[in-house]
Amino acid sequence: MKRIGIADTTFARVDMGGFAIEELKTTGTGFKIERYTVPGVKDLPAACKKLFTERECDIVMAFGMPGKEPIDKVCAHEASQGLIQVQLTTSKHIIEVFVHEDEAKSEKELARLAERRSREHAVNAYDLIFRPEKLTKNAGKGFRQGFEDVGPIQ
Repeated sequence: MKRIGIADTTFARVDMGGFAIEELKTTGTGFKIERYTVPGVKDLPAACKKLFTERECDIVMAFGMPGKEPIDKVCAHEASQGLIQVQLTTSKHIIEVFVHEDEAKSEKELARLAERRSREHAVNAYDLIFRPEKLTKNAGKGFRQGFEDVGPIQ
């Protein structure tokens, strides 16, 4: 049975991992979910590595919600670099699902964005391990997780 890892943080203001788990349960079967929660985004690379090595996940989703301040942007970048290193050392995908607090004008819009992006990337994670041909079919379509799709350039 395949394993999908969910790495999330207590710093996030929305339970993004919970939305992804709900979506995965409606998307398909044949997998087990392993969840690992850490304090902040810079802890996500270690969480993802543990999900791969200790819990034998086939793919991991990393959820984070960096704040608005310049230091938050730096921390998010450092976390992204760590996630890339884990992908390269394990040869497995990590779907990075970050929602920056300054991506939305209101808290309501931010919550909606976080939920939508989490759910849409959950489907992407499922597709990567169970239906990769679906992703290939959608190459170049201008899909945007969390926002309206922009479509392909004609």
